Amino acid sequence: MSFVNLTLNRFAILLVFLILISSQPVCSDNNNGISGAPLFDYQVLNTFPHDEQAFTQGLVFEGGVLYEGTGRYGKSELTKRMLESIESIKTYKLPSRLFGEGITIYKDVLIQLTWRAGVGLVYDSHDFRLLKSFSFSTEGWGITNDRKQLIMSDGTDNLYFLDPVSFKEIKRIKVSDNKIPVTRMNELEYIKGKVYANIWKTGRIAIIHPDSGQVEAWINLEKLVMQAGGDNSIKTLNGIAYDEENDRIFVTGKLWPAMYEIKIIPSN
Repeated sequence: MSFVNLTLNRFAILLVFLILISSQPVCSDNNNGISGAPLFDYQVLNTFPHDEQAFTQGLVFEGGVLYEGTGRYGKSELTKRMLESIESIKTYKLPSRLFGEGITIYKDVLIQLTWRAGVGLVYDSHDFRLLKSFSFSTEGWGITNDRKQLIMSDGTDNLYFLDPVSFKEIKRIKVSDNKIPVTRMNELEYIKGKVYANIWKTGRIAIIHPDSGQVEAWINLEKLVMQAGGDNSIKTLNGIAYDEENDRIFVTGKLWPAMYEIKIIPSN
């Protein structure tokens, strides 16, 4: 084969490779909302104290009281307190072998996931009396409910819908944004018919349709992460609570000194 033919063959191969590459979605990180879903900004309305030692994994606002579940082996807790203070009204310490994850309140019970133990814990929401436990086969990350069923994440692009009494799986959906799978959904909150999900190691919240699994919008909180002294590594954004009675959204992060009431606004 002549040198000219060899050069032409190499050029043809390179041209085909470039065409294939250019036809693929341009997305440096599938979890950063780089696609067609609209991106929203935020406005801070109020700032509240938050325990800097709290490795926040779950956050719920119910009946005028804030509930928080924290993680880490030997340090995982469940606490109840008023919004304006970090002083605990009630605390339950998990066994050191369990790493606490997301929490939700369904009727009069509080449900808490654990990370890799495959165990969920069910408490009386008033006095934190442990009522029972249940098992699941995946990792436990975030959990919320739509008043009919529990909605759980496990770090993949799946959302699992569980019966709130038997804890059996009813269905599961795949979450995506413009056909790109969205993974690392961490703390969850159900707000006005949508699932809000912190995306681990980012400063963004995905707003997900619970039927289709499609991300309908993103909230960009990167500036708030910096304001709180957080990062996208350890002190990451993680914690969404909704005050349904007063239509308020609260967010915080792991080891953050503050919690914020925010208003979602169009992005510039």
